[in-house]
Amino acid sequence: MDINDLRSIVTVLAFFSFVGIVWWAYGKGARKGFDEAANLPFADDDAEVINDHSRKELRKTS
Repeated sequence: MDINDLRSIVTVLAFFSFVGIVWWAYGKGARKGFDEAANLPFADDDAEVINDHSRKELRKTS
């Protein structure tokens, strides 16, 4: 195994990492989270709204 084999392996690993990130970013499940994150600058700073959202997230993961 020489340096060129190592370079090939690293290239293939980088390619699959890129494909995985693209899959995650453009997958069906990611859109809702990205839309919520995009609207965060316009969100109210009301603590009750934040706490309500946190409770919903905790219910989803439980």
